Amino acid sequence: MTGSTKTPRERYRQQVREEVKEKAWQQIAGSGASALSLNAIAKQMGMSGPALYRYFANRDELITELIRDAYRSLADAFIAAAAADDDAGAGAGRPDLAGLAHVLRRWALADPHRYFLIYGTPVPGYHAPADITAIASELMSVLLDACTAPATEPHAFEDHLATHRAWADSHPDAPPAALRQALAFWSRLHGVLSLELAGHFTGMGLDPALLFQAEVDALTGGPTT
Repeated sequence: MTGSTKTPRERYRQQVREEVKEKAWQQIAGSGASALSLNAIAKQMGMSGPALYRYFANRDELITELIRDAYRSLADAFIAAAAADDDAGAGAGRPDLAGLAHVLRRWALADPHRYFLIYGTPVPGYHAPADITAIASELMSVLLDACTAPATEPHAFEDHLATHRAWADSHPDAPPAALRQALAFWSRLHGVLSLELAGHFTGMGLDPALLFQAEVDALTGGPTT
């Protein structure tokens, strides 16, 4: 047995935690994150409340795990897309900003409840730990990279990411134009996505995908027709 091999008890614990998270997502889909109840989940799983608390100490720990998974999923999707652009030589060594926009939309449409957990109304009384902010900063790091002029000497995407992660922590040296573009990209596209996912375009006679594309074009200098 290697040091990285999980014991049967560890595998069972992980299995139960994953099942708890599945039930939690079902609750969120039905009643919202603010109504999340570990006791209700325990009842669904045929467990006692105290037994379930051996896997998640409280509601906030469960919410943190769900938020961490959501941010990690989106950050990984951004990083993978940016690395693919780098490998393909697209964007002169930078992630493609328009491509990242569509990664964001596909991710949001795939699971609106996951999207709203991290970009919707904050859960009353919940405060995310610092590591959540660190994962979220990776997204801005990739965006800053996409908004920055190509370097005269190309370097690996991982080097770009390390540089811009430092900007996300404290970015006095970030080019102001790049920072403005990244923030405009993030805020405007999230505005369109939030309205679309909440159903506010229903009955308006417009195609949300076309509206989203128009915003992407406006932000990236793409087609205007």
